[in-house]
Amino acid sequence: MEKQFDQWNEDKKRFEKNLAEVYFYEREIWWCALGVNIGFEQDGRGDKFLRPILILRKWSDRVFLGIPLTKTKKTGKYYFPLTTWGVRDIKSTLILSQVRLLDSNRLVDKIGMVKREEFVEIKNAVKRLIS
Repeated sequence: MEKQFDQWNEDKKRFEKNLAEVYFYEREIWWCALGVNIGFEQDGRGDKFLRPILILRKWSDRVFLGIPLTKTKKTGKYYFPLTTWGVRDIKSTLILSQVRLLDSNRLVDKIGMVKREEFVEIKNAVKRLIS
């Protein structure tokens, strides 16, 4: 399947023009416009190139460290299974190896929040992965 770089570039231009203030916090899960990326970098899905992402660390009002989610059940040191994070009992997997710095302008809608206890486990898993 050919990637739609041209369509994403047009969408990205619109995101850049619409610099709205977004209020977000650590532990929240948002629909995020990850776009079309190269190689094995995680892409967004659908016509808006969205993917759920966990706010791991808020650096400023505009910048955060995020981890994308997938519905596919994956195991190993590069993944972390989430038990519940939304209104419904949603099971997902965090792709720890895809942690990245993002601008808040990519955030579209808040869709959930991770429990405090599980968030501590996630942070520890990321620390183990990078050390």
